[in-house]
Amino acid sequence: MGLKEASEQVDQAFTRRDRRGLTHENAFGGALSFLRRTYTKDLSGVDVAVTGVPFDQAVTNRPGTRLGPRAIREASTLQPYDPPYGWGFDPLSEFTVVDYGDLAFDYARVADFPDALTAHVRGILEAGAASVVLGGDHYISFPILKAYAEKFGPISLIHFDAHTDTWPDDDMSRIDHGTMFYKAIKAGIVDPATSVQIGIRTVVDDPLGVTIIDAREVHEAGPAAAAKKAREIVGARPAYLSFDIDCLDPGFAPGTGTPVWGGLSSGQAAILLRDLAGVNMVGGDVVEVSPPYDPSGATAVAGAHVAMELLCLWAWTRRAGA
Repeated sequence: MGLKEASEQVDQAFTRRDRRGLTHENAFGGALSFLRRTYTKDLSGVDVAVTGVPFDQAVTNRPGTRLGPRAIREASTLQPYDPPYGWGFDPLSEFTVVDYGDLAFDYARVADFPDALTAHVRGILEAGAASVVLGGDHYISFPILKAYAEKFGPISLIHFDAHTDTWPDDDMSRIDHGTMFYKAIKAGIVDPATSVQIGIRTVVDDPLGVTIIDAREVHEAGPAAAAKKAREIVGARPAYLSFDIDCLDPGFAPGTGTPVWGGLSSGQAAILLRDLAGVNMVGGDVVEVSPPYDPSGATAVAGAHVAMELLCLWAWTRRAGA
């Protein structure tokens, strides 16, 4: 870290002059934004808008993920000093990434929430940017995918999770974080034949045509082999990557609502994400970080690293010389 820069930089979320580049603001101080990016509602010239969705009213067990976006932003202050390890380039310097703030919604009008989120993400896409979303519970992926399908057509899904979230539910008005991918597939938003779910370790009777690479396969074959298999399934199609933090074993990410033992390590997840480089990722999210169940903050740190990897995956095929 540059000591001179650290002594001169503060509140970079609002005071930075250039939207690109690393920052050396003290991790323990200053106004919060994701990776110290400019905090703005102006999407002119923006490549990626990072936005928070503090919603957790679709959970089946423990709430608390409404506090996830704020915790992930705080945890991300540990990262913007150096280029991300293992990628060989710096997306924060090559692309304009901003913190677009959070979705505004009336918590007492839950039925209005899905359309509000779809419109929020639609606005980002219409401005010519991609979105990386900080959740929030996993239901949020469904309204987000609707906006992406409007632009790209049926989309390939790369889904990291302990659960498939494809339990049958034909009532499209129900808001449930365990059924939204069933609905997305049935609605034609997600193409199951070119989609993959990684880290699964709960029973599903009908995978709906989606390829499952369960946690045991990752442990036995290795994360590099799992990433290779996933790339082959998705191919060059536009892909959306959704990372439920409970894909990680509770030993690495205890702060989540529905923890399941036997999950991936953070090291395995890092290899998987980096070895997915080359997929045509058009957007993504990291969800289910629930700070109240992890006073150490380790789960939020994991979530912040996943979000950085999503930025890298998006940027990989669009970087200079790619």
